[in-house]
Amino acid sequence: MKHLLLLAVDQDPCSPRVTLKRYPSLKKSLRDRGQLSHFWKSHRLDMVQYSEDCTAFTEANEPLINYLDVSTYFGEISIGTPPQNFTVIFDTGSSNLWVPSVYCVSKACAKHTKFQPSQSSTYQAIGTPFSIQYGTGSLTGVIGSDQVVVEGLTVSNQQFAESVSEPGKAFLDAEFDGILGLAYPSLAVDGVTPVFDNMIAQNLVELPMFSVYLSTYGHGELLFGGFDPSRFTGTLNWVPVTQQGYWQIHIQLDGTVAFCVNSCQAIVDTGTSLITGPTKDIKELQSYIVTIPACFHVHEALGFVPSFALLLPQEYGDSMAFCTSGFQGLDIPPPAGPLWILGDVFIRQFYSVFDRGNNRVGLAPATP
Repeated sequence: MKHLLLLAVDQDPCSPRVTLKRYPSLKKSLRDRGQLSHFWKSHRLDMVQYSEDCTAFTEANEPLINYLDVSTYFGEISIGTPPQNFTVIFDTGSSNLWVPSVYCVSKACAKHTKFQPSQSSTYQAIGTPFSIQYGTGSLTGVIGSDQVVVEGLTVSNQQFAESVSEPGKAFLDAEFDGILGLAYPSLAVDGVTPVFDNMIAQNLVELPMFSVYLSTYGHGELLFGGFDPSRFTGTLNWVPVTQQGYWQIHIQLDGTVAFCVNSCQAIVDTGTSLITGPTKDIKELQSYIVTIPACFHVHEALGFVPSFALLLPQEYGDSMAFCTSGFQGLDIPPPAGPLWILGDVFIRQFYSVFDRGNNRVGLAPATP
């Protein structure tokens, strides 16, 4: 009976859908503005040096390279009464909502929309100190509470962080203002109830699930309360969540490679651009990837992702210069790791359903 209910609800055209926009990498934006060479020179002590044709000639500082190379998808929310609008990344790899505060002193905040608590009649000060660390950035601030609106869904008394310090370069040139986490409550800093959990508690969604569609053509969609069969082909393959923090599942390769034959742990993470895994495994995996000028040939042993998904074209104007791998080594130590991260390179190929009611992830080939 529950399965029949899913089929009835997931095709409801009135399900709340957030339109996601894909923002190009900072490296491409800097190149388009003719500022890439200046960036290399001004940061030469911090990161890999590149020539203008992007040929690397020293060792890379991976966090900063990530910061330059990632393409992100973001959508719009509002906070307060009257509403103050913000663009946020909907991140299944974290659980907190934060936006810049009007009291923020960092350069990054000066470039983004800032929340003004005095302008909202529904705001309540909580005052709890807040600090969070991401893979390529960190921030500190305080906790406040207000109503949060996501595509017509009004979440009451939602606690969120107001950042007052965003050090470093991670958020300086980001197109988005903040991040809205969609992982489990156990990951939430300060024990704050995540936005989606409040949606469920306040009966704002038909079913305790949401689904993500990321298009390679620059847009995407986040749907609350169900899934959309028109966004994928075939049937959803449901994989149990193995640990309720991240959206963590097990993956298994076909035996052509020497790792993950008996399964590995992985998280499905909309807040990460690439597919990451243990460095030694990634090095082996890279040996199966063969680039050609057309940039689309990959050894079919890696059939768990379509071939063209594994390579990222790097462009100069209207012409393609070369390709880079969609994989990257990242060693996450125990007890959390070793852990693979299935980021946007993966999610662009597979429509992803995050089912909190049954603690599982549904995957199916995404439609173009």
